[in-house]
Amino acid sequence: MSCTDEDERAAKLRHHARQVRDHITKLSAKSYWSQFAATPEFVILFIPGETFLSAALEQDPSLIEEGVNQQVIIATPTTLIALLRAVSYGWRQETIAESAKAISDLGRELYSRLATMTDHFAKVGRGLETAVKSYNETVGSLETRVLPSARKFKEQGISPAAELAPLNVVERSVRAVTVPELPAADADAA
Repeated sequence: MSCTDEDERAAKLRHHARQVRDHITKLSAKSYWSQFAATPEFVILFIPGETFLSAALEQDPSLIEEGVNQQVIIATPTTLIALLRAVSYGWRQETIAESAKAISDLGRELYSRLATMTDHFAKVGRGLETAVKSYNETVGSLETRVLPSARKFKEQGISPAAELAPLNVVERSVRAVTVPELPAADADAA
């Protein structure tokens, strides 16, 4: 920039632009983004002053486009902070999206497990209902069929060694599930 000879100055500026282009190519060839799992797919070429970038762009206006094509973003002090904040924001959004997916997967898994559990509850309810019905039928058979025959032993003068324990009819029934989230309960009730 301080050259007094214009031809020498122009040659140095072309050389500077060529060095920036060469550095873009070298950075791109290193593929830093492929060496890490969670990283943006580009690398930043930091140029420590706006004037240095402007001087290179005057000689080679396609440097920025060439950098983008090779996954190299040119940054100066004024653009670096904004670029880093944008990357940070992108990573936060990706983390939020991953968390939302994990929560969605967990919810799907929990709902599937609830469906299995409600199937088991329905089976238990049907089993209890069947057991109560069978118990009550057995008590009825005991009262109407077996005990009348057993009493005839007493009429014949045979006394039992022990008295029979009283049996009561089970009056309880299984509670019906009526919440709308469990449509199987309606089918079971029918």
